Amino acid sequence: MLRSKIATESIKLSTMRKLKLQELNRLNVEEYQKTQKIPLVLVLDNIRSMQNVGSLFRTADGFAVEKIVLCGITAQPPHRDIQRAALGATESVDWSYIENVAEACSSLKKEGYQILALEQTSNSQFLKDFEPKPSTKYALVVGNEVDGVSDSVLHLVDQALEIEQFGTKHSFNVGVAAGMAIYQLSVRMRR
Repeated sequence: MLRSKIATESIKLSTMRKLKLQELNRLNVEEYQKTQKIPLVLVLDNIRSMQNVGSLFRTADGFAVEKIVLCGITAQPPHRDIQRAALGATESVDWSYIENVAEACSSLKKEGYQILALEQTSNSQFLKDFEPKPSTKYALVVGNEVDGVSDSVLHLVDQALEIEQFGTKHSFNVGVAAGMAIYQLSVRMRR
């Protein structure tokens, strides 16, 4: 019985192959722009690295995030270092630039968005325990690679979300952390 199971698994693995791009049935830019997005805005609070900015565009595209708001020193497309990581997502994802991150968050709050900060605070909630409310629009603020989310934004935040960690480091790369958070929010918001 065990030998049969191993042989079956071996056959499955030997027939496994990577899918070609045409087989992925992805939307083109025009189709993507017309598709329904999750009611989530990603706010980039003074992100230093253009590669992180590009990565965040690509993640936003992958999960059909409504738009990205770039703030402060965050670089804006077009720039080859952003494009290198974004792989064209700057063309598909709606984005805008607002210099002051607190003003950007205040404006989103007036538009009915609940403001979430991906930050370790004295009363943050673990991301795994956060359940988005149905029919609620959210803005997720991700902060600077060194300083995190700006202090000027924290008093505007409805909830701070923290990713549980088990190692020796106190943080994740902003692109990785945002990817984890957007994935979790996307799965729960699509239910």
